[in-house]
Amino acid sequence: MAVPKKRTSMSKKRIRRNIWRKKAYLTAVKTCSLVKSLFTGNSKSFIEKKPNKRTFGFYRINID
Repeated sequence: MAVPKKRTSMSKKRIRRNIWRKKAYLTAVKTCSLVKSLFTGNSKSFIEKKPNKRTFGFYRINID
């Protein structure tokens, strides 16, 4: 016979939520850092493709 599970405590809920938020925050920080390095041209993890008439490549955006 099926038995209902015990209710999750508020402290466990908060812990899990904070872990999720921390992961999201760290991902956002890494993304901002990568975008900043792409805009300044200091990126070493991405190779810029030269635009071609037939294909679309990555275009470097110069911010003045």
